[in-house]
Formats: sequence, C-alpha cells, structure tokens
Amino acid sequence: MEKYHLSLFPNDHFLDIRPYQYGWESCKPLHSFGPFVRNHYLFHFIISRRGMLYSHSSNGEIHEYSLEANQGFLICPGQINLYTADEKDPWKYVWIEFDGMHAEECLLRAGLEQDRPIYRPRSIEEGALLQKRMFYFSEHSGKSSIHLVGCLYLFLDELIEFSGCRQDIGEKKPQDFYINEAVVYIQQNYSRELTVDEVAGFCNLNRNYFSRKFKEVMGCTPQEFLIKQRLTNVAELMRRTDLPIKAIAALSSIVFI
Repeated sequence: MEKYHLSLFPNDHFLDIRPYQYGWESCKPLHSFGPFVRNHYLFHFIISRRGMLYSHSSNGEIHEYSLEANQGFLICPGQINLYTADEKDPWKYVWIEFDGMHAEECLLRAGLEQDRPIYRPRSIEEGALLQKRMFYFSEHSGKSSIHLVGCLYLFLDELIEFSGCRQDIGEKKPQDFYINEAVVYIQQNYSRELTVDEVAGFCNLNRNYFSRKFKEVMGCTPQEFLIKQRLTNVAELMRRTDLPIKAIAALSSIVFI
C-alpha cells in the first residue's frame, strides 16, 4: 500500500505564481522533517490524526503547535522549522510548495504569515474541498504546466475563501504595478545587454527609487533577478536541447550594469 507520493513541477517560466513540488504522506509514528529551511512557501493540510509543528517566528522565538485533522500549517521561505508525527496517532497530510510575485499577498489574504502559520477552514466540508484540490496536483501531475499553474490559482482562491481568519489587505500600491512592468520588460529583453537605468526609464522611475522598490516587492535586486532569469533559461536549454555546454553558458555572460 502506497504511503507517500511526491511530484515535481517541470517548468521554471512562471513568475506570478508557480508550484515547485506537491504530494502526500501517511507518516509513521514520530516521523519528523527538519530542522530545515525552505526556499519557497510550503503549505501542509492534515487529512487525519495529529502531529506537532515547531516554528521559528520572525523574532527568532520557537513556537509549538499541536495540530490535528482539518488544520493546515505554513512554512515560509528562510524560516527554520521542524514538524513531527504523533507517537500514537501519526498524521497523514497533503502538501504543496509554491512561490511567485503574488504568493505572499494570497497567503496574507488567507490570514497566513510566518508569525501566524496555522490554517483553519470555516467548516469540515470546506476543509474536505481544499484537500480534494490539493490531491488533484498529485493525481494529475502529467498535465501541462499551464494547467497546473491554473490549478494553483484555484487552490489559492479556495485557501482564501475557506479560511476562518481571512483578511482584507487593501488594494495594491502603484509601485507594485511599476515593478510588474519592469519584470515583464526584463523577461522580454534578458538575452541582450541591459542596464538598471534602461529598465527604470522604461517604468518612468528614478534609478535609486526603482532599485529600492524592486527589492521591496521582489525580495531581490534587479541584477539578481536578471541573473536568475538567465540561469533559468540556461537550465531549460540544457534540459530541452542538445546545444554544447559552452554555447549555453555564453547565454548567461551578459552583464547587467
């Protein structure tokens, strides 16, 4: 009888939102994971039984949470965490790891962040619907990348809609729209020489202001973002073409000034 299932998302070209891996597990008693630090958001929903989460808050304090069926928990990027199944009644859970420009906003709307990692749906029935949505990823991992990204949007919509502590975080700030424009511009022009001045000028923003706001919204500098785009493209070319390594490596050699 299968006790564990994991699938990886094959495409790196989605920035607004994208899954990384998803699956489910029926844990053995005291089965644990961690201490570990994730690079992306990781959300678990408990299908049955119980376990413990040990989570570092933003001020470094460790909080313990006793969790059971029909509850979920969030692990944020860069956060130290440990979770373990109960000794007598070990949990079964389903999970999805994801990230993207709109991930944090969606999670905040669902009432989730590093200092508030526990999710409770409004009802058992809505929790069952959320479980079903999360299982869909594992059951249809062979679907196209666009299909799976669309399902991730539906999952996040239900995560917000079914949340017992959803919140209104207000309208997006004008600076967010400028940064979205900058991201699209970089995506369309990363294969040639770019400058921060050029991208800032495209957005009609001062270079220093643009660089500061870009990092606030994206969590990295424009230069770091461009390097990531080029490396992603290189990885995709290595996976999908027979080009020599030297030819592919040359694609990432342009400097962003």
